[in-house]
Amino acid sequence: MMATTQLGHGIGSVADVAPVARYATAAILSHWLVVVLILVAFPLGLYMHGLALTPDKLKLYSYHKWIGVTVFAITLARLAFRALHAPPVLPVSMSRWEQRAAQAAHGLLYAFLFCVPVSGWLMSSAMGFQTVWFGLIPLPDLIAKSKEAAGMLWQLHQVLNFLMLVLILLHAAAALKHHFFQRDETLKRMLPWVRRS
Repeated sequence: MMATTQLGHGIGSVADVAPVARYATAAILSHWLVVVLILVAFPLGLYMHGLALTPDKLKLYSYHKWIGVTVFAITLARLAFRALHAPPVLPVSMSRWEQRAAQAAHGLLYAFLFCVPVSGWLMSSAMGFQTVWFGLIPLPDLIAKSKEAAGMLWQLHQVLNFLMLVLILLHAAAALKHHFFQRDETLKRMLPWVRRS
C-alpha cells in the first residue's frame, strides 16, 4: 500500500519535481512586467487616438508615455543584465532553424522594445509636449518642435507598434506550440513557478 502511494505520488509530481534550466528570476520578472505594460499601453494608445482633445485625453497621453518610458528603462536594464548573465541554452529538441529563428526573434523584440518608446519620445518632443515621467521626472526633448516631423514620427510610431504586436503574437504562438505540441521546456524556462536546475 505504501509502495503504491509513493509510486502514484511520484508519477503525479514528475513535472513539479524535475528542475528546468530556466532564466534568472530578474529576467523572468522583467519579461512578464513588460508583457503587462504592453498589454495596457497598446489598447490605451488605440483608445485615446480617437478622442477629442480634452484634459482627460492629455492625461491618458501622459499615462501612455509613462508606460513607454518604463518599458524603455526596463529594456535597457534587461540588456545590461543579459550582457552579464547568459540565457539558458535552448532545448536540444529544437532544430537548427528553430534556434536561429528564436535568436532572431529575441533580437528583433529587443529592438522594438527600444525603438517604439524612443519613437514616441521623439514624437512628443516634435509636438512640443515634454515628457515628465510619472509627473515627477522631466525628460529632455530629443528634437525641436516641428509639425512636419511630428506627423512623420506619429506614422513611424504607429507602424512600429503594429509590427511589434505581430512579432509578439508570433513569439507567443511559438512558445505555446513548443509547450503543448512539442512538449519541450521552451516555455517553462520563462515561467516563474518552475524550479530552476
